[in-house]
Amino acid sequence: NVDFVFSPGCFAPGAGACNAGTSNYANVANATLEGWELEADYDSIRRAIARVVPGLEDMNTRLLRDGYIVLPHPVRDERRFPTPSGKARFSVPRTGSARAPEGRYLLTTLRTHDQFNTTVYTSNDRYRGIRGSRRVVFMHLDDMRKCGLQARDRVRITSHYDDGQNRVVEGFAVIPYDIPRGCVAAYYPEANPLVALASYAYGSKTPAYKSVVVSIDRQ
Repeated sequence: NVDFVFSPGCFAPGAGACNAGTSNYANVANATLEGWELEADYDSIRRAIARVVPGLEDMNTRLLRDGYIVLPHPVRDERRFPTPSGKARFSVPRTGSARAPEGRYLLTTLRTHDQFNTTVYTSNDRYRGIRGSRRVVFMHLDDMRKCGLQARDRVRITSHYDDGQNRVVEGFAVIPYDIPRGCVAAYYPEANPLVALASYAYGSKTPAYKSVVVSIDRQ
């Protein structure tokens, strides 16, 4: 139930003119939001967050003292739902059943344990027993046998859209995994080049990273 913790980086800074993430955030905010004067450090950004997010008051002091912050959560803490009825509301999405054609697979992208969104802290994933590498693709053992693939074989992954563009990633190691037949999985952002910009969810405009038709070939 810990929502905020300190997360020091462990990789060496990029060479050349690469800016730190905090510098980029601060520059964008200062250029677009009136009255904001953020410095390129986490303390100034956390002070701004604390002014607008309930439950994060005095954020810097609490993080330094305790090392973490737990945000208030009415559902978790009080079993209280902020709806007119005071009860949880469920809805059934109107979606079709995504299927890949014969000889192709439905790719979903996912993140590792040591990753927060696109920020990667290590090349390990203790959720799935992966260490030292992120360019992997998880496949059902039956699908691997059908393709004549062995564990750790290197493959090329190609996505298929009707826009005429060629989207390919290479050098991915095949990992046998308990995943439904006909489906495969890979980490993002490594697999992001396979996703067309025009492929996104209605309403939210979230890229369709969980439903990408791909083919897999040995390199």
